Amino acid sequence: RERRAKVINAEGEQQAAQKLLEAAEVLSRVPEAMQLRYLATLSVIGTQNNSTIVFPFPTDLGRTLSSVVDGLRSGGGTER
Repeated sequence: RERRAKVINAEGEQQAAQKLLEAAEVLSRVPEAMQLRYLATLSVIGTQNNSTIVFPFPTDLGRTLSSVVDGLRSGGGTER
């Protein structure tokens, strides 16, 4: 019985991972989708009665940092 429960749990984890991968692919193809997701998250946080501190940042910051890191790894510098 425990063994079957572990198998079912593992299958659920695999399905969840697949869904996360699909969502990441959609968000990476459409930058506006990531911005909308970010705004939706802020909206949910804002309606909760809590003391969460939100530090807004540009959603394309990750892309910029990634290109800088790639440039440094390839031996080049950053261009301005």
